[in-house]
Amino acid sequence: MQKKDCFFVGKIVKKYSFKGELLVKLDTDEPELFTEMESIFVEQHKNLIPFFIEHSSLHKSELLRVKFEEVDNESDADALLGSELYLPLDFLPKLTGNQFYYHEIIGFTVQDKGFGKVGIITGVNDSTAQHLFEIDHDGKEVLIPINDEIIEKVDRTSKTIFLDTPEGLIEIYL
Repeated sequence: MQKKDCFFVGKIVKKYSFKGELLVKLDTDEPELFTEMESIFVEQHKNLIPFFIEHSSLHKSELLRVKFEEVDNESDADALLGSELYLPLDFLPKLTGNQFYYHEIIGFTVQDKGFGKVGIITGVNDSTAQHLFEIDHDGKEVLIPINDEIIEKVDRTSKTIFLDTPEGLIEIYL
């Protein structure tokens, strides 16, 4: 399994017990979706290694307490601290309407109500307080905030996102 075929689930942040249990900080709004997993990929030395899960449960609502098979002591657990966890993309529930996963809209065309065709989404910048569409407009980068109020429609069939951006926002970049 390659990383490009997976989505980031979370990161192992600390040990929970001397029996090899670990706590995972999940990257989700719905942590309960991850309590029934049978296995997961752990990134080690830039490779994704499958680990089978003996049991898992939510810990203080935002952390996942997990016990992997064959991780039975503190030194085994220490070796996994800081590791990132991944699952295959097909484990994600399908979204409809104007909801979307960032990875699925790469390559979509952006059409603005006032401006017209803006360009193609090349990425999403989620490292800022306000997440941004990164759009290629004839070789120039245009950044538009991802905001429910300006997203009018996500058309998966035509791979187009229709926006109604504030006047002048797009022109700032051109």
